[in-house]
Amino acid sequence: MGRIFIFIFLLSNIHVAAQKSYSSKDPITQPKIFGEGIISTGDFETHPAFSPTGDSLYFLKCLADGNFCIICVSYFKEGKWTIPEVASFSGQYTDADPFVTKDGNTIYFVSNRPHQKGEPVRDDWDIWKTQRGVTGWGEPVRLDSPINTSGSEFFPTMTNSGNLYFGSYREGGKGRADIYVSRFVNGHFESPQNLGDLVNTSENEYEPFIAPDESYLIYMATPNNLQNTDFYISFYSNGHWTKGKKIPPPVNSPATEWGGKMTPDGKYFFFGSSRNIIYDHLPTKENIQQYNKRLKSAGNGLGDIYQIDAAELFRLVQESP
Repeated sequence: MGRIFIFIFLLSNIHVAAQKSYSSKDPITQPKIFGEGIISTGDFETHPAFSPTGDSLYFLKCLADGNFCIICVSYFKEGKWTIPEVASFSGQYTDADPFVTKDGNTIYFVSNRPHQKGEPVRDDWDIWKTQRGVTGWGEPVRLDSPINTSGSEFFPTMTNSGNLYFGSYREGGKGRADIYVSRFVNGHFESPQNLGDLVNTSENEYEPFIAPDESYLIYMATPNNLQNTDFYISFYSNGHWTKGKKIPPPVNSPATEWGGKMTPDGKYFFFGSSRNIIYDHLPTKENIQQYNKRLKSAGNGLGDIYQIDAAELFRLVQESP
């Protein structure tokens, strides 16, 4: 099944001739820091989401402990990325997990913002959306029940047919956090369904990226908390999801990986990681000015955005036991 899937995956992308802002003339077979100095800066950056045309990138900038994040945006103009700015719908509350729909006119995200003006900040996260208007992004709207509950919902991603996949702490799951799908039928989201025992466990499963055609699911899992999380993949075959399989290194590392998404053309996998490019020694002796620069640069272990060829990711999965 793996070989057939990779062949179909590659064949389906032959027609994509236009070079995107994230395109590389050389294969990217090792995770590579993206937008070094502009997007990935030495601050805590993660959870990238491209517009369908690839010329806008929405991502998170977080405090060092990850407890507060805002959604930022950078635009690809004249062959380079602009200095990021706070997205018009973010900047006051904890906002995270942006997802841009295939038409580019709606962004789903999660937030702890109050449901109504004047109410206190929420203890849980809900899924919200903002839609593009004549003058830019509109006022965010919270999704109603049955999507949001008194528990946290997070990381919404959507299929071409409009089905919404997300993680949730809601009651009745198999673990503390599980992955759910709400099918879009007759213009409405149906009651979310748990993806079942082959994806969800008694531990924690988070952040599902669903393939636009629902052929595979890449998600994040961890036994206890958000330390040392890893990516897993499951394929939809014969009417059910296959058992989740941990994606091998170098996509996963001893550090934390999260916020993974394929680019709109399906050619690259982007994700956030707290991996450190220096482990036990430096290439040469450094003075304090050089070392301080390193401490404040991408690759310092705080959090950066990485890119790898999608074909390489699927090759690693296929060839692993």
